[in-house]
Amino acid sequence: MEFGYSGKILRVNLSNDKISIEHPEEIFYRKYIGGEGFVAYYLLKELKPNTDPLGPENKLIFATGPITGVSIAGAGRNSVGAKSPLTNGFGEAEVGGYWGPELKRAGFDAIIIEGKAKSPIFIWIKNGNIEIRDAIYIWGKTTGEAQKIIKKELDDKLVHISQIGSGGENLVRYACVINDLRSAAGRTGMGAVMGSKNLKAVVVRGNKRPKVANKEKLRELRNSFSNDYLKDYKKYFSHGTGGGVMEMFASIGNLPTRNFKAGGIGSAKSLDPQINKEEIDLKMETCFACPIKCKKVVQIKEPWVVNPIYGGPEYETLAAFGSNCGIYDLKAVCKANELCNKYSIDTISTGMSISFAMECFENNIINESDTGGIILK
Repeated sequence: MEFGYSGKILRVNLSNDKISIEHPEEIFYRKYIGGEGFVAYYLLKELKPNTDPLGPENKLIFATGPITGVSIAGAGRNSVGAKSPLTNGFGEAEVGGYWGPELKRAGFDAIIIEGKAKSPIFIWIKNGNIEIRDAIYIWGKTTGEAQKIIKKELDDKLVHISQIGSGGENLVRYACVINDLRSAAGRTGMGAVMGSKNLKAVVVRGNKRPKVANKEKLRELRNSFSNDYLKDYKKYFSHGTGGGVMEMFASIGNLPTRNFKAGGIGSAKSLDPQINKEEIDLKMETCFACPIKCKKVVQIKEPWVVNPIYGGPEYETLAAFGSNCGIYDLKAVCKANELCNKYSIDTISTGMSISFAMECFENNIINESDTGGIILK
């Protein structure tokens, strides 16, 4: 395909360090398009039904789409897929930010990772060149620590890093993959698959822009989106996904509250980042080429220190760690979000697992001997 794609898919076998580049026919791109389509194709074609999700036979796939890397809203996303260790079925998660566009600019539409490295490694891709590098010295590091070390080793502050923390390394079944510390491919345990392969990170850098068939039409579409559609979504510029939605859902009894045992909480204003923006030093950032700017960045100094490099909580995190656990302290939820991004665990599954444990404790299904003396309330 001349436009929208690089025409190349990278395959890396970590068991034997074999690196190969495939050039699919045009019909493949037209039929499966990209992202989740690529993931589904390769998993259905190459995996046996009884494949162990955490075994070397599982395939981990990073995939972009035809507009990834093009200057238009929505072009910053990529998919991560494998057989899920959480569900034992099809696993796929999507993530925004800048990593996906950088992979496309580095020369590849997708990466298929198979096998298992003998010891921890990371993959370094720069403008079509691929290296498998030792990562034993960063295994066990938080995502923030690892990012700092990798950038120093490569002597490049502009690389983009998709990685795991200790959640993925320890095969937590809802571990996620973290892009640039604050964007998460959160669902279905893709971080655990990454950890099972001893793969700490995939680091990308590129400068080759995707070809566009009709630049003028693309410009018209981009301007139309900016001028016509965004006027209806202005609240996301300052509120993000949680602002306003928390209060609206609370008012109609649809905000997850104590595993939906409670009909509602009346008001969720204490969990609204926009209402409490000065308390958490709220700022808004964006993904590649997106004018909406809905991603939160928070910085807190007390009673817990929350580092802004890890972003801030979106709606799902506010609900999972906040109202569903009966916690209405926004700073506490921000700290929980930071810890999840540090350790690469999904905020939704983590928050819901905690609330489930709390309900089990309240109903005497588990007790302090099971929780190490912690009273779950």
